[in-house]
Amino acid sequence: MIYLHSMRYSHLFSKTLRQAPKDADTINHKLLTQAGFVDQLMAGVYSYLPLGLRVLRKIEQIVREEMDAIGGQEVLMGTLHPKEIWEKTGAWDSVDVLFKIQSRTEREYVLGQSAEEVVTPLVMQYVTSYKDLPKAVYQSHWKYRDELRAKSGILRGREFLMKDMYSFHENQEDFDAFYKTVKEAYLKAFKRMGLTAKVTEASGGNFTEKISYEFMVLTDAGEDDILYCESCDYCVNVEIAKNNEGESCPSCSNSSLKKARASEAGNVFDLGQKYGKNFDLTFTDRDGNKQYPVMGCFGIGISRNMGIIVETHHDDKGIVWPKQVAPFAVHLVGLIDHAEEIYKKLKERNIEVFFDDRDLNPGQKFADCDLIGIPVRLVVSQKTGEKIEWKERTSENSELLTFDEVLARLEA
Repeated sequence: MIYLHSMRYSHLFSKTLRQAPKDADTINHKLLTQAGFVDQLMAGVYSYLPLGLRVLRKIEQIVREEMDAIGGQEVLMGTLHPKEIWEKTGAWDSVDVLFKIQSRTEREYVLGQSAEEVVTPLVMQYVTSYKDLPKAVYQSHWKYRDELRAKSGILRGREFLMKDMYSFHENQEDFDAFYKTVKEAYLKAFKRMGLTAKVTEASGGNFTEKISYEFMVLTDAGEDDILYCESCDYCVNVEIAKNNEGESCPSCSNSSLKKARASEAGNVFDLGQKYGKNFDLTFTDRDGNKQYPVMGCFGIGISRNMGIIVETHHDDKGIVWPKQVAPFAVHLVGLIDHAEEIYKKLKERNIEVFFDDRDLNPGQKFADCDLIGIPVRLVVSQKTGEKIEWKERTSENSELLTFDEVLARLEA
């Protein structure tokens, strides 16, 4: 789909580990490391190994498709920012998580934790009139935060891959309408990843004094507490909630509010006119007057969502990847030479297949299958004869199928 359709396990430089790292304090850190998807360079910084990079790219592609579908235009902006633009917005002094660096010429820079300071002058140089609006540009790029305590595996890092989209509007009404469009696109993207997200009211933090929206996925590894209603879509971060756990839902009154731990999969900030004013960049409105654009910021954590997926899709044997983000569609376990023929046939049909051709006992191969978590396991052995054993990762049952029956299922 994205690059190589198939791979032999014997060619993979990374291997599974017998045990998870001792300092792994979350499921995603434990399983992603043990299964050979990531390697921790230091707290909050990870190397993504071949299997992990495939998952990361698939999540990124899902998000890309949904952003393109609502009119987003993809760009790639620099992550090394001059100090001056962060001074213009006041963030140089007010944002405490910035990585600030100095060059040999004594000029100071920021490693971007977001891109409002870059994207505002970039887009506004092409906007002179209301006729040039709305505009929405996005990127998937690495971001940097000087976290005092990076934790929770890839859920909370100092370096992370994020999709950030910035929209520009002639008025608040246009932004509000676009927000509804993005909200549906976000929920669709999360569903494609195998996640169910709740749209949660939260404070705007460093970005804005207005209410922002977070897309939260229930998981014990989360860093926030939310109150939610099971009868309607009402959901709020506990920090700004006016109600308490057990009280009647203020939206529908049909259920009492439940409290749960959750992790932020995405967010939306209504930036208002702040950044246009900071840079004194305007456009001519319908009445011929100069106006500052109303802006929005829409984020989805690409690497973070990889961790959230593992937190919500695993069992006591390992990861259970949802189909659309799995590194491969099929994990082929070869126990006899006949497996080579099956591997070649699957490759010819462009099936994404991970072929375990290693000279190991069946038990070790099956344990690795469960740990790595690819949706379908195919076994070719003396026992299966001319047929192939089909077993789904989510099931304890297996069945014997012909190659054509296997192919029909995989291509359905």
